[in-house]
Amino acid sequence: MRRRLIISGLGVVVLVIGIGITRAAKRTQASSTGDDTPVALVKRGEMDLKVYTTGELKAEDSVTLNAPPVAGGSLQITSLIHTGTTVKKGDVVVEFDPSEQRYKVEQSRSELHQAEQDIIKAKADAAVQAAQDKVAILKAKYDVRQAQLEVEKDELVSAIDAKKNQLALEGANRALAELQQDIKSHGTTGKAGIELAQEKWNKAKLSMDTAQQNIAKMRVVSPTAGLVSVEKNMNAMGGFFFSGMSIPDFHEGDQAQPGTAVARVIVSTQMVLSAKVRELARGNISVGEPTEVEFDALPGRIFHGTVKSAAGMVQKQFWDVDSTGKFDVSIQLTDRDPRLRPGLTANIVIQGAKKPKVVYIPRIALFQKDGKQTVYLKKGSGFEQLQVKVGSENESRSEIESGLKEGDEVALVDPTAPRKSSSSGPASAGGNP
Repeated sequence: MRRRLIISGLGVVVLVIGIGITRAAKRTQASSTGDDTPVALVKRGEMDLKVYTTGELKAEDSVTLNAPPVAGGSLQITSLIHTGTTVKKGDVVVEFDPSEQRYKVEQSRSELHQAEQDIIKAKADAAVQAAQDKVAILKAKYDVRQAQLEVEKDELVSAIDAKKNQLALEGANRALAELQQDIKSHGTTGKAGIELAQEKWNKAKLSMDTAQQNIAKMRVVSPTAGLVSVEKNMNAMGGFFFSGMSIPDFHEGDQAQPGTAVARVIVSTQMVLSAKVRELARGNISVGEPTEVEFDALPGRIFHGTVKSAAGMVQKQFWDVDSTGKFDVSIQLTDRDPRLRPGLTANIVIQGAKKPKVVYIPRIALFQKDGKQTVYLKKGSGFEQLQVKVGSENESRSEIESGLKEGDEVALVDPTAPRKSSSSGPASAGGNP
């Protein structure tokens, strides 16, 4: 019995000790919860609102150079400047074979000479006819006068002779009238012949002038200074192509239909950088702010520019993987370099403003609770949930306009969130994205 009492007493002692150890462990864990939570100090100082993004160089203005609209089928390219070549206003970019137009010039010139001969002949024929008509009209008038004189003798001759004289006068007058009508017809016919020959001459002259103008059009010049970009030859495969097919550019020897776009001249002085920025950074960007640009193809060279425009609406396509909205920003370069080409990508730093003497915390110390900006302010061994008013933000810091003061400490992770075991790694930081 004594032995049993000793064993029971020892069991009670062990149980009491176990309960005490358990309670002590819980107290230790509760106090260490605050000690293990990483914190950041609320500071006062200057906030740099720089925005970092990437962009692509694009041309705002370009001029399309087409094959001349010349009738007669396709045109063969005999000379073509390569893509990326710098040209000045008036430089020849593409030339086409003028052989057919030269043949038309010679053919039209021959027709022009023939028409000139036809005009000379028509005028000569009209002059000869006019002379013949003049003689004929004089003779007809003479015959009428003779018949009139014979009629005046009717009182002295027999009735039969008088009747004959009257009939002769009527016949002479009728012949004169018919001749006058014929002369009018001859004049009209002669004039029409001359006009017809003149029309042939005009047609031949127009054809020759058009062919000469077409020869001049075979040399397509650039209307402005810029960079040449050769277009794709959509008829390279006989007009047949499918999605994903590689279509070659136009090159010397290719055929181009009249009016087809063969090349473009990109106005290099009007190239801009097109970029996108996140919603967070949009508030830090204003038109006219300076920028620094470094192109991937030109490492080490820093270009300068200014913000030309910044969109006021989010631009988002339904196929975008990124769920956050982005704003379009365009940047006008102030530096010039002949190596710049449309399509070059660049890293961009928009300088933004600088705000001195502001209270700020790391962005990851901000949490969204019930749609409001919240921090966890360290109070003794625990944390107090506190709503704050946030001002400007950059990639790493958030300005606190009210709610915190310099020297406060805030949690970098949500202390109310369930903790993961040590084997699973440290608790993840919260914060705003």
